[in-house]
Amino acid sequence: MEIILKKDVENLGLEFDVVNVKSGYAQNYLIPQGSALLATPKNKAALEEVLKQREAEEAALVKVANEIVAKLKETAVKIPAKVGTGDKLFGSVNNNDLAEALAKAGVEVEKKYVKIPGNTIKRLGKYTAKIRLHRTVEYEYPFDVVSDGIVEE
Repeated sequence: MEIILKKDVENLGLEFDVVNVKSGYAQNYLIPQGSALLATPKNKAALEEVLKQREAEEAALVKVANEIVAKLKETAVKIPAKVGTGDKLFGSVNNNDLAEALAKAGVEVEKKYVKIPGNTIKRLGKYTAKIRLHRTVEYEYPFDVVSDGIVEE
């Protein structure tokens, strides 16, 4: 079922995105919560009109998003985690951990904009997260999950 998001929805999309979801999720959760509306031709036309009116504001948002991407390109993050035998982690690393590590490095990114493939990481290594700051601005951010030096069994 195709819907238009009225506000940002974590792990789904940003405001004014047109996305496909299962009909039960749309009808039983998103639409009653006021987070979305059906993507009818009338609603799509209204969306186009709203986007035209917000063009200047959108340009400013894109500029800010591109500035954040430039900072991300200069920032390398290593997330320390407790490790057992081999490279398995105790617990996991998720989008919240990456957002906190980026904040410590001086780049503020809300966790809802960070998408880690599989949602969690359970082993040491190099990974890539998709950081989506705007409908038109996405960045594949490489980062490392490393041992915190304390080996537990």
